[in-house]
Amino acid sequence: MIKLSWMARATDEEGLAEQVKYAQDLNLDAIDIHLAGIPREPEFLMRIKMMCARAGLPIGYTGGGSQVGPLEQREDRLAQGRADIDLTSFLGAQMIRVFARHKWPESKEEQEFFWGPMVEDFQTLCDYALEKGVILGLQNHDNGSFCMTADQALRIIKDVNRSNFTYLLDTGQWLGSIGSHPRGEFDPAVDIYEDYIKPTMPHASLVRAKIYQIDTGVETYLDYPRILGILKEFNFNGNLSIVYEGSEGRNSCSPEEGIALGVKYLRKVIKETYN
Repeated sequence: MIKLSWMARATDEEGLAEQVKYAQDLNLDAIDIHLAGIPREPEFLMRIKMMCARAGLPIGYTGGGSQVGPLEQREDRLAQGRADIDLTSFLGAQMIRVFARHKWPESKEEQEFFWGPMVEDFQTLCDYALEKGVILGLQNHDNGSFCMTADQALRIIKDVNRSNFTYLLDTGQWLGSIGSHPRGEFDPAVDIYEDYIKPTMPHASLVRAKIYQIDTGVETYLDYPRILGILKEFNFNGNLSIVYEGSEGRNSCSPEEGIALGVKYLRKVIKETYN
């Protein structure tokens, strides 16, 4: 059966303790941790790791950064990537999320100018992460990215060609999706389920389940019965990581209530789909 997790985004010990307790109270199967802004001292990290262990919550994946952009910043991105991999390994997480976030150039020449170094840097980090026992998971993102469509995601996966490079499917962040930017608007010519999710699903090791509008108890931006049907079609049995992005006036409930509603709703859809 699919497992449910949720991404904690606190950056201090008190906030992370509260979020670990919250995930435990929701009876989640795992917790995921965003790395930006959290302290890197081993003593702090061990306390966070112990909190998760005592709560019975494995750390599924960590949230890292992007590996594409201006070439003069390349070494800084690689240094940050290595540091994030070290932290991921210390925490005992299976996977670190990596992005290909940078404005997509209009010209083919400029696209390829950035593409080659991006692939090389993903390969460099994969080789480093292999020694640490860490998997890199490429996440799709919306317009303004080198991974905003299925074709781009599949090309990156093919070009990187490393045994510890996998795909982390985000249900809402696609070019033309209602969950991208500006949120609530979408391209009617795009079917994210057929055009994006189905083609990339065979490569997915983890799925980020975006929750945008849930105060009725049903997520209305995304069709989760359809999404879970695709996951079942491809025999997906991994983590479905809830990412709540409903705090922009779309919901009358609080974020905590919205996440709890998302958990309840997704459990219902999982049960109906997989049973």
